[in-house]
Amino acid sequence: MVDPKIRQFTVLCSMPGELRRGARSEWSRYALDGRKLDGFLEGPVMGPDGTLYMTDIPFGRILSFAPTGSWSVVAEYDGWPNGMKLSDAGFLVADHKRGLLEIGREGSVRVIVDGFEGAPFHGLNDLTVAHNGDIWFTDQGMSGLDAPFGRLFRYSNGLLTMAMGGIPSPNGLVFSEDETVIYLAVTRDNAIWRLPLGEDGNIRKAGRFIQLSGGVGPDGLARGPDGDLMVVHAGLGVWRFGANGLPRTFWHDPDFTYPTNLAADPRKPGWYLVTESLTCSVLCVGLTDGEAG
Repeated sequence: MVDPKIRQFTVLCSMPGELRRGARSEWSRYALDGRKLDGFLEGPVMGPDGTLYMTDIPFGRILSFAPTGSWSVVAEYDGWPNGMKLSDAGFLVADHKRGLLEIGREGSVRVIVDGFEGAPFHGLNDLTVAHNGDIWFTDQGMSGLDAPFGRLFRYSNGLLTMAMGGIPSPNGLVFSEDETVIYLAVTRDNAIWRLPLGEDGNIRKAGRFIQLSGGVGPDGLARGPDGDLMVVHAGLGVWRFGANGLPRTFWHDPDFTYPTNLAADPRKPGWYLVTESLTCSVLCVGLTDGEAG
């Protein structure tokens, strides 16, 4: 095993006091034993003007952080928004409570699909979009090793297909650069699974690619340079793994123990923005030697 370089995060920003709720919610009772929360940030994605957008799961909000340093509420609705991507109309959202949604820039909510074969989803978590427009998303619910009912779906041209079932807590997902492989964070297995795609787009010969230990388990994923894989390990930090699956770098800070998701910063190649959910902060990691973070 290769010993990774150990680094600390750089703090980009923190949610201002006027947006912090300090309250219990339906989601906090469902997922976090009813604790009071200021928010719980996930789903970071950066717009073309450098504005960072994030979901706030327990309070059904999409928040923004502008390059000027100001925060604002873009949308607030009855839902539990988790993973998010930009769309032509606004935002594609994997909503744990309501399904796959499109949220308009003016706050409108359109349900794309809210269940499979006549039954509601268990609870969506994250999504990614292929070059051909297919939307792949995880249906996590409260699945785990004791109840491996999590699923991976593909939504293509109005057709919903279950790509894989029997997963103990499917979470973040990302394509390889050529889109022949999906890497899937399986939180309760504390592992990253490798899902090769055949010419028909179906998964074949799925296997465990990286076995982690400690923490809560892997959450968000992103593609790094040269086939590297960026993995947010909830409860611990952020990993950079090489294309061979060996660890290269690990970011950790005892003041920020619950990172959840990350997104590349298109303005600064090699930099990623990380949501730290419990402190409602955004952290930065840089991949180049000598850079902060």
